Amino acid sequence: MAFGRGRGNKRTSTSSYASTITMVIFVALCVFGVWMLSSNSVIPPQITQGSTRAAVAETERSDVSASSNGNDEPEPTKQESDEQQAFEDNPGKLPDDAVKSEDEQRKSAKEKSETTSSKTQAQETQQNNDDKISEEKEKDNGKENQTVQESEEGQMKKVVKEFEKEQKQQRDEDAGTQPKGTQGQEQGQGKEQPDVEQGNKQGQEPDSNTDVTFTDATKQEQPMETGQGETSETSKNEENGQPEEQNSGNEETGQQNEEKTTASEENGKGEKSMKDENGQQEEHTTAEEESGNKEEESTSKDENMEQQEERKDEKKHEQGSEASGFGSGIPKESAESQKSWKSQATESKDEKQRQTSESNTVERIMDGNAWVLCNATAGTDYIPCLDNEEAIMKLRSRRHFEHRERHCPEDPPTCLVPLPEGYKEAIKWPESRDKIWYHNVPHTKLAEVKGHQNWVKVTGEFLTFPGGGTQFIHGALHYIDFLQQSLKNIAWGKRTRVILDVGCGVASFGGFLFERDVIAMSLAPKDEHEAQVQFALERKIPAISAVMGSKRLPFPSRVFDLIHCARCRVPWHNEGGMLLLELNRMLRPGGYFVWSATPVYQKLEEDVQIWKEMSALTKSLCWELVTINKDKLNGIGAAIYQKPATNDCYEKRKHNKPPLCKNNDDANAAWYVPLQACMHKVPTNVVERGSKWPVNWPRRLQTPPYWLNSSQMGIYGKPAPRDFTTDYEHWKHVVSKVYMNEIGISWSNVRNVMDMRAVYGGFAAALKDLQVWVMNVVNINSPDTLPIIYERGLFGIYHDWCESFSTYPRSYDLLHADHLFSKLRTRCNLVPVMAEVDRIVRPGGKLIVRDESNVIREVENMLKSLHWDVHLTFSKHQEGILSAQKGFWRPETSQ
Repeated sequence: MAFGRGRGNKRTSTSSYASTITMVIFVALCVFGVWMLSSNSVIPPQITQGSTRAAVAETERSDVSASSNGNDEPEPTKQESDEQQAFEDNPGKLPDDAVKSEDEQRKSAKEKSETTSSKTQAQETQQNNDDKISEEKEKDNGKENQTVQESEEGQMKKVVKEFEKEQKQQRDEDAGTQPKGTQGQEQGQGKEQPDVEQGNKQGQEPDSNTDVTFTDATKQEQPMETGQGETSETSKNEENGQPEEQNSGNEETGQQNEEKTTASEENGKGEKSMKDENGQQEEHTTAEEESGNKEEESTSKDENMEQQEERKDEKKHEQGSEASGFGSGIPKESAESQKSWKSQATESKDEKQRQTSESNTVERIMDGNAWVLCNATAGTDYIPCLDNEEAIMKLRSRRHFEHRERHCPEDPPTCLVPLPEGYKEAIKWPESRDKIWYHNVPHTKLAEVKGHQNWVKVTGEFLTFPGGGTQFIHGALHYIDFLQQSLKNIAWGKRTRVILDVGCGVASFGGFLFERDVIAMSLAPKDEHEAQVQFALERKIPAISAVMGSKRLPFPSRVFDLIHCARCRVPWHNEGGMLLLELNRMLRPGGYFVWSATPVYQKLEEDVQIWKEMSALTKSLCWELVTINKDKLNGIGAAIYQKPATNDCYEKRKHNKPPLCKNNDDANAAWYVPLQACMHKVPTNVVERGSKWPVNWPRRLQTPPYWLNSSQMGIYGKPAPRDFTTDYEHWKHVVSKVYMNEIGISWSNVRNVMDMRAVYGGFAAALKDLQVWVMNVVNINSPDTLPIIYERGLFGIYHDWCESFSTYPRSYDLLHADHLFSKLRTRCNLVPVMAEVDRIVRPGGKLIVRDESNVIREVENMLKSLHWDVHLTFSKHQEGILSAQKGFWRPETSQ
């Protein structure tokens, strides 16, 4: 077609070229037919053919002029409208090429190509000027309605803008460049719009691949239909009225799309080609949006030029960002990093063989009636891996508290835990530290047994906590200050930041340590001291249900600054000191062990014997007894030991008892690894973790650990220290720009937070200034970055999300899952994972998911079947974000 060559376009396929010709001829014939029916004048027969050709040529030029705005639907320009009106009433002066033969038109095509571009721009400028005047009038008339709409939807629109900014910014960072100027730029990704309203005025971005669903917050539900349609990118561009040179007509972009498809196939995800995926969401513009765009579609020439500039920059970096698979910010883990980082699964030689059920498929969960209540004996307190009565009954021995350890069902449960009768939304922090609703944790045994020791008391409809315990009846803060006075070098909140509280009771010690800028990982078994960990979590204090029995605790080696045991009744001296050796494994070289049990300050025969055995054991471990001090107010004493920072003492021991562990014994292996009565050496290499103490808090939060070196590849493909910093900066941006204000979360109601897939702990670090604590979970099959999290003054735990977490139901206010579910799908079924999410989130609690778009849709469907309120779903470039809130709904039927 002469016009096509005049524009200098290259057709990417014969089919799309033929389709365009057919469409243009059809339009021309329609115009001609209308003219024949309505015209009062007669056109001489000898020029009818030429007139038809003129109509075709002018229609083609008008189509291109309209499509140059980059809108989804081509709109007739003002000039075209005038020409059509003149054509209908009077043939007027016909164009020169209207009476030329087709061969002559081809000969003149080259000459016309030089003038077509300038002519089209002039038409656009005139059109934009006219439309702007009309648009301003429409804006004045609808200003009041627009204000109301913005007040309802403004908050959710902001998150769309920030999500798009985050994508582009990260692509620039990954490529190591910043967006360039306008000179020499090709057209690509559209310019980010100031807000969604302006984006609608300018039309859908040519390659935005965006799908947004607002529910509840805006009262406008627009279902996601991202997975539908398989038309090619070229045909989509033509349907949207876009010239091919703006999209995939050039060879460079075609090569990028081809390479992206190859990367997708190599990842084994079985997805469609990147071309199909990048275009598939553009088909779902609603009729209402189309009519609105027709009224407000025009943009100025300068704005279009800026869009072209940023499109080129995005297309320049698109290959790298899409190959890495993370279009919404931080890229996915690089393949090379998998080789340089161990995972907990590989470190733990004796990991239990997981059994994943194939019987529970996603197809089962299609509506709320598919879910049933669990009928476990534990009832409202059901923890699947700790209440597996069938597995516990088969144990040959309970000597080492094996019955309190994890025994997960072979088929992960898909049932839902019922709510206690009379359950209410939890009391906010810090009031929750002193009192909780009785009906939320309706257990009175501890109050009956320990009430006189100020553990917990029943006060009307509340359970109250005077702030004491067996060892600090007159308050935990006094006890904390007593320890500081006993040993100045403890330096709460500076040198000492992360501690382990063994046998925590109701965790009052950890609850009041927050006032000294210290976080405590508190643990206690689910035993006869009924619901003590559940009390702690309801008080908004970090705690897990665990026991020191026959296996290592799920923490790395050499990470805790201090370990505390206040009358915890753990038999440290038994079994060759095996349990104390487990503390030695987890304690940082130079760290302290605080023991304030009765053998320290009482003279009963049993206590005296335990003290003698304990003294001999700690000496053989080369622990130095730094001080023994007595608190006169509470009538208790505390012994403080320090772990050596060198191996000198180990080498000078007369007896190798307990023995040193073998060189091939991995101290970091902690997932279902049996305890051993041996002792690991202290690292001596200055670049090895544990050879030096971290910098003081809070500087350690943002300081890359000294043992991360630039020669080591980070998780996201950059040198490790730079990877660490990039991750931190990324999450600071996401939290401050999106999570704080624009995702519909009231942070005053959030206290207990879990990052279900922490990497460097950047998400938790970005929440530092809020009154929250974050449990960072490092998955056992992911790179083992948990030591880094501890090094920066945060805490966390190893876990496998194909199993249940060791916590009570209704433990957390907010769960954050960044690209977790897409990784889990290759290993286990997502239905029991979502049942677990529902179990550990409180009614009124939130879930934030960032993942691939198809996973976001799958998660959204399951959450809706659970009657969660999905506030926001947004996807772009095959990446998405979801925000949802749990309600009080429970199914009526049981298993």
